This record gives sequence, C-alpha cells and structure tokens, in this order.
Amino acid sequence: MAIRAITFDFWCTLFRDAHKEERKQLRIEALHTLTGASATVIEEALATVWQEFSRHHIEEQRTLLPADAVRMTAQELGVTFGEEAFGRLTDLFATAIIEHSPVPIEGALEAVKGAAERVPVGLISDTGVSPGSSLKAVMDRTGFTPHFSALVFSDEIGVSKPRPQMFEAAARSLGVLPQDLLHIGDLEPTDVAGAHAIGAKAALFTADNGKYVETTVADYVFPHWNDFIRRLPEILDHRSG
Repeated sequence: MAIRAITFDFWCTLFRDAHKEERKQLRIEALHTLTGASATVIEEALATVWQEFSRHHIEEQRTLLPADAVRMTAQELGVTFGEEAFGRLTDLFATAIIEHSPVPIEGALEAVKGAAERVPVGLISDTGVSPGSSLKAVMDRTGFTPHFSALVFSDEIGVSKPRPQMFEAAARSLGVLPQDLLHIGDLEPTDVAGAHAIGAKAALFTADNGKYVETTVADYVFPHWNDFIRRLPEILDHRSG
C-alpha cells in the first residue's frame, strides 16, 4: 500500500530541547514570589510533579495539563493559591517554553518542506507541562506551521502515544486511512509501536536519540534529515502487499 501522508513527532525529532534550566528558574522564581518557599524546596516539589506527569504518561498513556502541574505543586508545598494567582501560575507554566524555547534539529524544516511538497504532512506530539498551544507557537515562530495540514497534541486528544486515537486523529485530518501513514519519531515504545499497531509504517529518527537504534523494528531508520530527504522519492514510490 502506498504511503499517502507523513507525520512527524515533535521532541527529539523536529526540535531539540534547549533552555530547560531557564524554564525551570522562571517557574521557581514565580513560586518563590507567591509562597516565600526556598528555591531548593520548590525545585524538589517540581521534580516530584514532573515524575508524576511522567508516570501518567507512561502507565496511563494520558497527558496532564498545566493546571494539574500547578495544583500538584501547591499540594507538594502545602499552600493554597487564590483563583487569580492560580490562573497566572498556570499561564506561566504553560508558556515558559515560548520564552525559553527548544530549537529546530538540523535539517528538520527542510525535511518537512520536502515531504509537504509530495504528500499531506501532520504532527503527532505528546505534550507535558507545555501544552500543544505553546508548542504550536514555537512552530509558528520557526516557520514550521504553514507546511502542516494537521497538528495533533496529546493534551487536546486526551490520550498519548502509542494510543491509536492519536494516529487516527491525524489520519482523519489528513484525509487518509491510518494505514496510509508513515510516522517518524525517536521513541520505539510510542512512535514506532504506535504506528505499527494501527497498520502504518514507522521510521525511527536517531540524530538526537540513539537509544533504540540497535533494537528497532521500524521500517526505516534516519540518522539525519538528509537521509530522509534523499530517500523520500523511493519511500513514497514503494508499494507493499
């Protein structure tokens, strides 16, 4: 069956995380101003909250929201925020990534442009404390968004990869069947396994995360976006079954 659309992961595929420490300090300073707690105590509380976010993502395959992060942090610190303070903190937690953003991986924008010239292109991304709306703002600013026909974020869908709903939502928006997709990401348990579970093709991108390169069952492996661009005509012309 022909590949009729291509979807990309966000983290460690199109974007490399950067300025994580600056984002953390922004949140710590805001919490210190509101609570008077020390930076050390706040940092420990945030670490516990991030672990809980990860547990929900891995064990329950669903994404918590920025408001959940603020609520859980308040519980860890033993404080209560008024409605106004809670709202301001929630907005800061959500948008810190816009101020201190990840950076595009070398060749990523060219890869997206090249794919979009041939087939509809979508994004399938899990989110954390930074929601899909903030990731989209980063994509807007770096020139990615105009090339995408579908943006699927786990906080908006209600579940995370490898749940089929993520891939099915992208396929619907792109006007193809789920099995018509080629999904590209860096994680074997979510990107590759999720795509294969709905009958789609999967590619492992290893430039920023080589953890799975020796054990992957992906249909394709791309060490750099140049490899994808070079092989794109061959991949799209491929037929199986």
